[in-house]
Amino acid sequence: MGRGRRRFDDGLGKVTGPGAVTHGEFDAGDDLRLHIAESSDGPPLILLHGFTGSTESWTPLRSAFDHAYRVIAIDHPGHGRSSVPSDPNRYRLDRFADDLLRLIDSLSLDRVVIAGYSMGGRAALRFAIGHADRVAALVLESTTPGIKDAAQRLDRKAFDGLLANDIDRNGIEGFVDRWERLPLWDTQRKLPDASRACLRAQRLLNDPLGLANSLRGAGTGEDPPVLDQAAGIRTPVLIIAGALDSKYVELGRLLERSIPGSRLELVANAGHTVHLEMPEAFATVVNEFLSTIPSAKGRWT
Repeated sequence: MGRGRRRFDDGLGKVTGPGAVTHGEFDAGDDLRLHIAESSDGPPLILLHGFTGSTESWTPLRSAFDHAYRVIAIDHPGHGRSSVPSDPNRYRLDRFADDLLRLIDSLSLDRVVIAGYSMGGRAALRFAIGHADRVAALVLESTTPGIKDAAQRLDRKAFDGLLANDIDRNGIEGFVDRWERLPLWDTQRKLPDASRACLRAQRLLNDPLGLANSLRGAGTGEDPPVLDQAAGIRTPVLIIAGALDSKYVELGRLLERSIPGSRLELVANAGHTVHLEMPEAFATVVNEFLSTIPSAKGRWT
């Protein structure tokens, strides 16, 4: 607490300034160990990455947050340095919410702020619905509350199943080649070459079985929709979408209409991955929001 804000990184692979990142492991049971990367102190801010990401996805943002917060990034099951359960059901987001609760308890944390991107946002929503008393606030970046239409959900489940089979058949490099060609990532082409290379390397470090099982157990088509339950959330919620990501702009507006007191922030010149494409704007919006959440003595009040 109290240290001046440090500058942003140019790439995805390092943290500048004196804040050290410590790495740990939490045994969640049932064939799952979660990797944790933690820095600084203050009220706890948990960061949840998206599909194919890892704790390293948040490296460029740490210097924007650990001047005031205890930043705790977590690798989802099958991602990064977390273990790779053989059962796809172990990846389900309702089970991950329970794992997250046990992890928070193990760290002796009372209430937390959770910031989740894409799949991580879906996980944050599910945690807030099931464990409202442990959440001081939510930041939902490029997040969907799930697919309510049954036919559309089946179509998405089939698509995710094809992607999972593609990983099994062609391995991680062939899958990442296909993944990076999706129109969703078109706006990432404006990132510096070094950042894009780092992002690709980060994706390639994931275990292929972990990604395939994540799609089978926690894919958008597999995960039940939570929009109706989200309407019961009463903690402060900041919703962020890139102005160039039209699908998630509409999903953000849907969440804003559904969650009382929530606020949608559209970030100009950004697509789906706002925190990488426009990191300064993302950090400014999040820090301004967090400054409104009451805290004292290193905890959220």
